[in-house]
Amino acid sequence: MTSDNCDYLDAWQKPGEMLDSNVSKTMQESNVTASGICGYVSVGFPITMMVTGMVGNSLALILVYISYRKKENKRKKSFLLCIGSLALTDLFGQLLTSPIVISVYRAGLKWERIDASGKLCAFFGVCMTTFGLCSLFLASAMAIERALAITSPHWYSNHMKTSVTKQTLAIIWCLVLLFALLPIAGVGKYTLQWPGTWCFISTGDREIPGNMFFSITFAVLGIFSLLVTLSCNVVTIRGLIIRCKTKSGTAHSSKQWERLTTETVIQLLGIMCVLLICWSPLLVLMLRMISTQTSSHYCKASSFVPSRDVHLDCNFFLTAIRLASLNQILDPWVYLLLREILLRKFCMVANAVSNCSIDGQKETPTALDALNKQNPDTNSLQKQQTEETSK
Repeated sequence: MTSDNCDYLDAWQKPGEMLDSNVSKTMQESNVTASGICGYVSVGFPITMMVTGMVGNSLALILVYISYRKKENKRKKSFLLCIGSLALTDLFGQLLTSPIVISVYRAGLKWERIDASGKLCAFFGVCMTTFGLCSLFLASAMAIERALAITSPHWYSNHMKTSVTKQTLAIIWCLVLLFALLPIAGVGKYTLQWPGTWCFISTGDREIPGNMFFSITFAVLGIFSLLVTLSCNVVTIRGLIIRCKTKSGTAHSSKQWERLTTETVIQLLGIMCVLLICWSPLLVLMLRMISTQTSSHYCKASSFVPSRDVHLDCNFFLTAIRLASLNQILDPWVYLLLREILLRKFCMVANAVSNCSIDGQKETPTALDALNKQNPDTNSLQKQQTEETSK
């Protein structure tokens, strides 16, 4: 990062200003801290995240499209619709926000050079809120769908239609978009955040009408979505393990169930870990900053002398939002790509080490292929359960 990108830091200490020694000392400490932070605020982050996000989500969309056209099972199509919607949401989130961030970096971290009116900041905030909450809610919807498929297969078979899935996805998108537009209607506010390359919900301006309601609601909705996803995944894992034990034996179908259960449990654990690591820091930090009336945009205010603690909050907030953005990159891998590419090999190694399924090492087809090759005489309930578990 060049020195031009940090010129605004030098403005905090100009020769000839009439400041007392205490204020001057505070500003010096803040300037040192800010300079250290500014040292790793690099344009490489948004460029790398945009490219990797586009590649991963595009691959996921291609695989989903191919599989969707081949599948005759409506329940499988519902799951593919959810995966495709998540990948499409993450892809658009990257495409609409990353180019703006890169443009600000090219403008020397001076947002006003590309957005003198402030309308772009509001658009950026709407995108961040919409695509962030949509990703969380779509993950929750898929977790609920998996839990219902495992715990209530009969109800799931009778009520979960492709049309219901499409309606649910449309409702999620519309409701989240309406919520994200509240600041445009005067409820809450999107403000420029440290280091001046992105806009998001203001967490420290209580004088703005509805700002506390909007910021708290966003954090609470995010945490609620995480809890729903984690709870449903735990229920699914428990149901899979119980069902796998009831099918223990030497039959070929039993070994398939054991393998599918292992793969699915590992996948669900990976999803839970990714969601917690990527979203928990941002949501928890938002609640903390709301309670202390601190906002990341204070670090950009020329009339405000930020303390070391405020700078740390700004630093953590930037890291937290990058982790949340990283979730858009990891989603297609933990939900789809890794299962097809790497997860199968990992499970074969794990089975070999634990001596649970030595014969499984010789089987190279994916779990989906194994399901398609099952004996056609298997009863319909077992076939339905196996198809849903393969997700």
